[in-house]
Parts: sequence; structure tokens; C-alpha cells
Amino acid sequence: MKNAKLTRRGLVLSGLVLMVAGCSPARETWQPFSFGLGGRPYLDRRLRRQRVAYTGSEAPGTIVVNTYERFLYAVEENGSATRYGISVGEEGLTMKGRATIGRKEEWPSWTPTTRMIQRKPHLAQYAGGVPGGPNNPLGACALYLYRNGRDTMFRLHGTNQPWLIGQAVSNGCIRLTNEDALYLYERTPLGTPVLII
Repeated sequence: MKNAKLTRRGLVLSGLVLMVAGCSPARETWQPFSFGLGGRPYLDRRLRRQRVAYTGSEAPGTIVVNTYERFLYAVEENGSATRYGISVGEEGLTMKGRATIGRKEEWPSWTPTTRMIQRKPHLAQYAGGVPGGPNNPLGACALYLYRNGRDTMFRLHGTNQPWLIGQAVSNGCIRLTNEDALYLYERTPLGTPVLII
């Protein structure tokens, strides 16, 4: 499945049809994901990937994750950034500070951590891991956050639950739609600095 080519229709269908409770809780208070003509899903306009002005102090090439705003900014030249709508960790379940992209993987496998299983015992059924593919809660790709050469166990990744973008629902990782995760993945080299605020 690692070399499988992704299509927009395939991403939408796999996101709608196939779900795993792995990175979930799903208390939905706001629906950022709507259905348009013909039943096609789409994100609220403000959560869609778009170029915006960037007035922060981070250098071009840096990824800034603002967990309060629920946006990820890929900082670019000339005071601009590409902004992505994201889902963030439930209260108290997120990383803060600086990291770097230490690894990247398409169709990554996923195994819940011991802490995740302690918080949500139903995740024990996935203790042996979930192989990469549309049923995997990490979605189409993942960028792994490292500090001092060590995996932090936090990721920027796709999701098979795109209707949760804009909410605080994950076990701490930063979720993007699969389409946005792939767009970011292709444009983000290893070693890219990340700031999570």
C-alpha cells in the first residue's frame, strides 16, 4: 500500500467510509465539514488551505502550529504563509515548543502508546498496531516530530475523519485533511523546524 497512488475521490471516499476509533474521541460541538451539491463533503472556507499574510517572527521554511487558533502555518518568503486548518489534542494532550521534522512516511502504520491505552482502554485492541492504509488513523502520510534526535511520539498527519478538522479531539497529534497532509508532506524537507504554540 506504500506506493499506492492517491486520488482526491479516493481520499474523500476512504475518509467517509472507513474509520478507526484510534485517534478519536468524537465529541462534536461544531461541524466544520459540510456536504455540498451532490453530497460531496467540503471544509468550512476558513479551514481550507490558503495563502495568508504572516506577521510572526519565525523564518521562512518554519512550520508554526497554533493550537489555540487551530491553524498550521508553513512560513514563506515576503511575509506570507500557507495556512492549514487542523485538529489538535484534547485539553492537556499536546506538545508545545520547538521540534524538527525527523522522519516522513506515506501510509504510516500506527500503534497506540501505553499512555493512550491507559486514557482510552478501548485502544488496547490496536496494541499490535494498525498497518498503513485508509483504515489507519494517521491517514495518507505523517511527519514525525523530533527533539534532540529523538522521536517525541507526536506527528503532523492526515486523518480518516476530516469532519473533525477545527476541533480538539486527538490524543495530541496535529491532524490535517489527507489532501492537506500530502500537500504539506511534499513541500516539507527533513530537518524543517517546527514551533508549536
